[in-house]
Amino acid sequence: MSELTHIDPAGNARMVEVSDKPVSRREAVAEGFIAMSAEALRKVVERSSKKGDVLAVAQLAGIGGAKQTGNLIPLCHPIPLTGVTVELEV
Repeated sequence: MSELTHIDPAGNARMVEVSDKPVSRREAVAEGFIAMSAEALRKVVERSSKKGDVLAVAQLAGIGGAKQTGNLIPLCHPIPLTGVTVELEV
């Protein structure tokens, strides 16, 4: 298992030491799909949901998720972000 950086020789999970790594430019892309009823889709498009603007909330949630990546993904280092863009298509 030594080829896996987050697994030690005994097979235990560990967080990799990264303090000596040089700063580098990184980019990540994520994609997802949501299935919903025609009525729900109509409300999203017309922005007539009782919960408010569903797409605006989804964008804010996506940005919040990106900011919390280090807390949400085990063994992920908290890497400073310089920008987050969330694009939605209906």
